[in-house]
Amino acid sequence: MKKNIFLFIGLWIVSFTSFTQTVTKVVPEFLQVQKLKATSVKNQAMTGTCWCFATTSLVESESNRKNKTDIDLSEMFTVRNIYLEKANNYILRQGKTQFGEGGLGHDMIRAVATYGAIPLSVYAGLPAGQTAYNHFKMFTKLQNYLDSILKKAPVSDDWILGYTNILDSTLGVPPTNFNYQGKEYTAKSFAKEVLHFNADDYISITSFTHQPYYKSFILQVPDNFANGSFYNVPLSELIEITKSAIAKGFTVSWDADVSNNGFKQGIGLALNLDDKIKYNKDSINADMHEMPATTAIRQHLYENLTTQDDHLMHIIGVEKSKGGKTFFVVKNSWGKVGPFEGYINVSEAYFAINTINIILPKAALSKALLLKLGVK
Repeated sequence: MKKNIFLFIGLWIVSFTSFTQTVTKVVPEFLQVQKLKATSVKNQAMTGTCWCFATTSLVESESNRKNKTDIDLSEMFTVRNIYLEKANNYILRQGKTQFGEGGLGHDMIRAVATYGAIPLSVYAGLPAGQTAYNHFKMFTKLQNYLDSILKKAPVSDDWILGYTNILDSTLGVPPTNFNYQGKEYTAKSFAKEVLHFNADDYISITSFTHQPYYKSFILQVPDNFANGSFYNVPLSELIEITKSAIAKGFTVSWDADVSNNGFKQGIGLALNLDDKIKYNKDSINADMHEMPATTAIRQHLYENLTTQDDHLMHIIGVEKSKGGKTFFVVKNSWGKVGPFEGYINVSEAYFAINTINIILPKAALSKALLLKLGVK
């Protein structure tokens, strides 16, 4: 994550919750256009696993939409499986690749397709007696262990055992079988029979001008360790796709840069503000002037490394400000912080400039767009 801040941001937010709530004097008023079903706000705390929290929330909302079932899934079951993938990748590339807590939404989708899913009530991924996630020590041990393995070639045939032991000492050992509502499942059978999960139901989309539109390409951001491909569309279509999805009843996983002046979780607003200006908190409001949000500006900020893949969240609605501006209703994973208890209203301009990619159900896209993308 950008400048390593998101390894610590969850707990930082929790520690300062009372402060942010005190300085918030007026709750912004919005006219609700549409707000879709989502599970409760979670707290990733001292982890860099927003990619999993956001996309897990998307899959949970999809399960509710399709199956009319309310299920809280275990983020840490997915995190554990992706850590195993990252380790194999790191060893085979001899340490010349990204290894960190971060990831992208497609990692969660792939993990459920490959390894299945487990309810949160069955596997929380927390050591006994702990109520908040903290992966700092675990990650350091994992990194050091892999680097020690690479110091001697050929590597030991059973190196994965020591690595797995580190994961299990923090996250716990996931069950092979478990009972859910009176029936026995494995993680794979649960994903198939209860979630009715199909990875092909989801699509990853982005918008950048250095690659051709309506084609897929490997998105060039550090956390794309799996070299996942994203379909590229013009910025205006990216915005319209997201609005249209909500209007049709589909939620959206959102990857964005939030390390800028305009992302104000404490007051429940994300606006495209000038990073060179120090704003008085009392002067910020939903209908204030925002900076231009053009394709050219967006591309420049990506290429000069200002816009990076900081943080993933879950878009579950659209609202209008009193002045008529469009805002996306976004579920964060920093706990119930701010006036909207963990949610933040993101302006269309902020979304346009800061979005890295989105993941959503294919069914949300028009037939014309799917044809244009060559997607069946």
